[in-house]
Amino acid sequence: MGQQTPESPAQAGSQTPTNQTTPPANRPASPPQTGDGTKDSQNPEKKGTSNDRLFFALPNFLTLENAGHVPPLTAGQKFKVVARSSFDYVQFPWYGLLAGISQAENSEAGYGQGAEGYGKRYGAYFADGTIENFMVGAVLPSILRTDPRYFQSGQGSFTHRTGYAISRIFVTRTDSGHHEFNFAEIFGSAMSAGISTYSYHPHDDRTLSNTASVWGSQLGYDTVTLVIKEFWPDIRRKMNKHKQPAAAAKTP
Repeated sequence: MGQQTPESPAQAGSQTPTNQTTPPANRPASPPQTGDGTKDSQNPEKKGTSNDRLFFALPNFLTLENAGHVPPLTAGQKFKVVARSSFDYVQFPWYGLLAGISQAENSEAGYGQGAEGYGKRYGAYFADGTIENFMVGAVLPSILRTDPRYFQSGQGSFTHRTGYAISRIFVTRTDSGHHEFNFAEIFGSAMSAGISTYSYHPHDDRTLSNTASVWGSQLGYDTVTLVIKEFWPDIRRKMNKHKQPAAAAKTP
């Protein structure tokens, strides 16, 4: 979903779907880390993506922490990392869970119930997520030459960092390093909502109001995800600190 870099000091106070912070001059940038808190042996800072996972599960490959200055992704790299994330093994049970909740609530009743209804819901959730991922993270960023990554701020108060993360829905970094309106996030999610609503969702749900509702839901989900991405490295470090003493206590 959309991602960006922290803004210049004059723009401080806003946040990001994908942006980066320049490390203090007296402290070198530390390499991005994998989901278990260890340095990536393949040096993701050089390849421009990470192997991180939110809560050690959900793919978080387009988020960089303490990245310093990294080169822009090529169009091919944007498509590859989005494909790697969209078809990650964790996505299959995740969409299965969402489909199960939808069936229990009988949302989009046109799908029906039973195994057939569940299968249709599962396929719809998988297609919805995949289409939006590609539109927001690969197709439009490649056309518009914008950066789909989220660069964690990691600096300032909780309020400042939350604001920075939310602002990345509307502000993104270009491949040349400038900031502009995040057309890829706003219009990419709108396009994906229109494609899904008017192609494979139940006929009764193919309305403009439902499309707008899906669009709003996608933007809301992406916004919450960006805030989680901003604070996930802090949560992960605290969790790893608790694990280390426990592991040391078990060592003979």
